[in-house]
Amino acid sequence: MDIIIHRIRLRDGVDRATFESWVRETDYATCPLLPSVLSFDVQRAEADTAAAFHYFEVISVSSREDFRRDMEGDTFHGLAAEFEKLATVVDELAGERLEPGYRAA
Repeated sequence: MDIIIHRIRLRDGVDRATFESWVRETDYATCPLLPSVLSFDVQRAEADTAAAFHYFEVISVSSREDFRRDMEGDTFHGLAAEFEKLATVVDELAGERLEPGYRAA
C-alpha cells in the first residue's frame, strides 16, 4: 500500500467553512468512484491565513500507478477542477508503508 500526503493552502478569499463543506460533501463522496483509493482524510493544520499551508490530506492507495490511472479519468478531472477553485497543493510526500504498521485494537 502506498501513502500520499498533500499539504494544502486555501486560495485567497476562500473561507474554511466553504472548503470543509466541499471536502465532506464532494471530495469524500467521490472516493468510492476511484478504485485505487483505500482511505482518504483531510486534517486541519493551521488557521492563520498567512500560513504556508492550512490543511493536509492523507491518501492510502493500492499503488501509485493505480492512482495515476484513476487520475486520468473524468471523475478525478472533475474533482480536481473543483478543488483548484478552492485551494492548491503546495507539497506532496509519497511512500510505501512499512507493513504491518500499528493500529490500536
